[in-house]
Amino acid sequence: MVRVCQSTIIDAPIDEVWAILRDFNGHDRWHPAIAFSEIEGSEPVDAVGSVRHFRLNDGGELREQLLALSDKDRRLSYCLLEAPLPLMGYVASLRLKPVTDGDATFWEWRSEFNPPAHRRDELVKLVTEGIYQAGFAAVRALLRRNAGAPVEARSSPAIVPPASSASAPLVTSRAAASHAETTHAIVVERYGGPEELQLRDFALPLPAPDEVRIRHTVIGVNFIDVYCRTGFFDLLQPPGVPGMEAAGVIEAVGPAVSGFSIGDRVAYACPPVGAYSERRNMAPELLVRLSDDISDETAAAGLLKGVAASFLLHDVHAVKTGDIVLIHAAAGGIGQLLVQWARHLGATVIATVSSDDKARIVERLGAHHVIVYSRDNFAEAVMRLTGGRGANVAYDAVGNDTFAGSLASLAVRGHLVSFGQASGPVGNWDIGRFASKSITVSRPNYAHYTDTSEKLGTHVTRFFQALRQGVIRVETPTHYDLADAARAHRDLEDRRTTGALVLVPRA
Repeated sequence: MVRVCQSTIIDAPIDEVWAILRDFNGHDRWHPAIAFSEIEGSEPVDAVGSVRHFRLNDGGELREQLLALSDKDRRLSYCLLEAPLPLMGYVASLRLKPVTDGDATFWEWRSEFNPPAHRRDELVKLVTEGIYQAGFAAVRALLRRNAGAPVEARSSPAIVPPASSASAPLVTSRAAASHAETTHAIVVERYGGPEELQLRDFALPLPAPDEVRIRHTVIGVNFIDVYCRTGFFDLLQPPGVPGMEAAGVIEAVGPAVSGFSIGDRVAYACPPVGAYSERRNMAPELLVRLSDDISDETAAAGLLKGVAASFLLHDVHAVKTGDIVLIHAAAGGIGQLLVQWARHLGATVIATVSSDDKARIVERLGAHHVIVYSRDNFAEAVMRLTGGRGANVAYDAVGNDTFAGSLASLAVRGHLVSFGQASGPVGNWDIGRFASKSITVSRPNYAHYTDTSEKLGTHVTRFFQALRQGVIRVETPTHYDLADAARAHRDLEDRRTTGALVLVPRA
């Protein structure tokens, strides 16, 4: 799936711009590519479900259907029904917002579609330049003719490929700036090992009017970044910048943004990827404001892991008093939080680790029993410790090396929560075998528990409250320079670390 986002500022009142765009059959009056257009069946131009049939100047014919239109929100969306080009699944939306300062209009035009791989670049360029940029210029020209006065173009649109941040004009304070910047970032040119993480000078596009620019102070390193680097998850399309967690300071605020100011301390733990960089542009609704009692280091080292621990312990499986909980990789960043939080919820915690040094760490965090799985068979140990009962739930982010043992460790009606595969995929399993204990298996996806600000906010609030109440603590993370991201990944994959890992950009 390709996503394209373009945005601009039109120096005209929002009602004037909306009057042009809401006419679903009026684009032949202003878009230079369109020769003729009509609404099929003589439906009203603002009737949801109406279909416009139009002909391009080059002779091509298309049909598009209006999916939604809101005069209140000044937004409309439509889809492509027929076209001479392979823009499969094409859905687009237009949105207008008044600019905070002055009588101008912010216009955003988004779409997503599935092009053939060999024509991806060609079709993205066509949509970006031939449709969106040409449309922006044409509406300006129409307004200029109507008003008899020049209209200044102030936008710098940009493509938004999958899993990257949107980008458009930079605004410092509240005035438009005229140049982009260069920043250092870790770029993955192709999927592969840690050696593919290379520090590059990265052209930072100008942020859109509804974005902010963040200067990162601390960047979180998580195993999901490894999955992105290897291509196991398709959140990153090379060349791209990995990373989903960071804390920093807002350096610039777009004119359509409210509620955030330059100098605000913020953090995030969500897609799109791009955190392995000195600076980046972000949509403000993805950000979490940091209070004085939450340090940048704590936020960058713990936010993603804390949010994950929240939904793993409260939503995927609601841990309650008396439960027996098995936690693998308990000395890792998320493992440490799970141990502390599960004990607070009244569970008996059985933790597994790979060494005696890690066992001592987990014991200090409150685990009732610690198994060094490199020395003992953990499934047999769990059954011995529970008098043959087994665990009510097993939290397993290791994958291939522990999956079978986790199943064997469960009680009747036990629940295996497989939320990672650090040692590799678990392979194929006959679910009929699970009936011997009525076992439940879950494979939660972080994004499905955090894909709205409401969902994310619930977990962030719960995590911060647990920190403030002393229920959990985030240990001091292991620090690496941003340029040493490859070494951080090697250490993480080789299980040479405990707790969280962070990258620190050079000042």
